[in-house]
Amino acid sequence: MTQSPHLPLPPLPVPPMPSMEPQNGQEDEDFEGTQFLSFPQETSNQEDEDGSVITAEQKPIPSPPPLPKAPPMPPPRALGRSPGQPALAQLVRQAFDEGFSDVHLGVGEQPRMRDRGQMVPLDYPTTDENTFMSWLREILKEDEIQRFKKELEFDGATQYDFARVRINIFDTLHGPAMVLRLIPLKILTMEELRLPSVFQEISDAHKGLVLVTGPTGSGKSTTMAAMVDYINKEHPKHIITIEDPIEFVHQSRRSLIKQREVGINTLKFDNALKAALREDPDIILVGEMRDKETVNTALKAAQTGHLVMGTLHTNSAVKTLERILSLYTAEEREAMRVAMAESLVAIISQGLCRTTDGKRAAYHDILVNTETVKDYIIQAKNDEILELMKDGEYDGMITTNQSLFNLYQEGRITEEVALERSPIANEMAMMLRGRI
Repeated sequence: MTQSPHLPLPPLPVPPMPSMEPQNGQEDEDFEGTQFLSFPQETSNQEDEDGSVITAEQKPIPSPPPLPKAPPMPPPRALGRSPGQPALAQLVRQAFDEGFSDVHLGVGEQPRMRDRGQMVPLDYPTTDENTFMSWLREILKEDEIQRFKKELEFDGATQYDFARVRINIFDTLHGPAMVLRLIPLKILTMEELRLPSVFQEISDAHKGLVLVTGPTGSGKSTTMAAMVDYINKEHPKHIITIEDPIEFVHQSRRSLIKQREVGINTLKFDNALKAALREDPDIILVGEMRDKETVNTALKAAQTGHLVMGTLHTNSAVKTLERILSLYTAEEREAMRVAMAESLVAIISQGLCRTTDGKRAAYHDILVNTETVKDYIIQAKNDEILELMKDGEYDGMITTNQSLFNLYQEGRITEEVALERSPIANEMAMMLRGRI
């Protein structure tokens, strides 16, 4: 039987499709007449222990298991000294036992010490950075080390059971370096230092300005300590010291002594000096008179009935006067000359030289402020002051050349040392030849 081409074809089978629920329960107009197969939908609803249904939205998402804790990082290991390098305490002890005054250490350098003015290398390897930092950790706290790294300078002090040590650390082309100055725990007396008797007379003054001057390493601190120790034994005074840093430590005896260190007990040198005027002192030791403000405050204290003791880095009495006046303008100097003339007790300039027995001796340039000296200071007659010092033995005055010549006559120094240390070598040569 032949099928007519006009008869409709049978419908094609419809593949199964997921159920699509019409919105609002109505058939979608685009699929009108189309029959959909429905399948049961999977749900993630579960029953809780009490029978209530927990939907997928309500079911809590479980937290991932905790990761194992990493072991704590060990602190950075401080590298110690290199083989063959001693502890810093060992170096300081060696310097003390052998009578050395200073220890010089630096990265890239062999350790050295100063023996009576001469630099002496030690039989140790060249210092590397690990060794140097190990030495720093022996004497500094961590915050002090960080302060040095930031500022590239550090001043301080530390103490062993046999000596105090003044510390100066600085940076150089080759790396950090430091110098340690040994300070004996025992304060030597004026007699042990063989100081002239005028030192006691100066220390007995009730008010005024006393200056002890000289270059670095000239023994200024040792001399000042001996003078303070003498006052402490002989007079019931109140002594305040302002130091940077504290070197010799004094114990109160007849005097009451209060020592303050800049950076530890006071923030600023000048602040401490001004405050000292309100602390009922008899004597104020101010260390180095570095600037105009310090000199002004020191002179004010001296003029108001206190004995003020200070230091400068000058090598003669006359040059000390010139240095102080150079801090002021030409208009201020006349008034300052009057203030100095009224306040000054004495200027002691000091140096050290090598003696024939391998030790060291002090020589001095001493100006005592007599009435004639006062007039010369006001009139700016510095040459006349120097000539007066040459003839002022009765008042305790002496020049550097006279002091050196005395040491030569005593057999304590050689002619070469006398000429080397003399500020006026031709005059010294004439003295040595008996022409003066």
